[in-house]
Amino acid sequence: MTKFYTMGCYTAKGLAGFVNNPSTNRKVATQALVEAGGAKMIDYSLLRGAFDFIAVLEGTFEQMAAAKMVAVSSGTVENFTILESADLNNIADTAKKMSSTYKEPGK
Repeated sequence: MTKFYTMGCYTAKGLAGFVNNPSTNRKVATQALVEAGGAKMIDYSLLRGAFDFIAVLEGTFEQMAAAKMVAVSSGTVENFTILESADLNNIADTAKKMSSTYKEPGK
């Protein structure tokens, strides 16, 4: 399974939910969401800064996109970003193989 980092911000509606129920556990809710789609949650944290939360997940891009669709369509989350973990050495190896066939413009 591929590792993903998903980050987002709570909307005014989402923050109002916390004010109305301060004991809301978003880690549990996020875990239930991703597991319903067959993915796995590794970690979840609230953040200070440009994003309000980060979830570290394992699964497929389709599972992450589905989780985004559900969260954003609820109206409680915005600026939902999906980042996929990558192996730089594997990328460089592929780039090396490809570089021998690439022709620069004008050559």
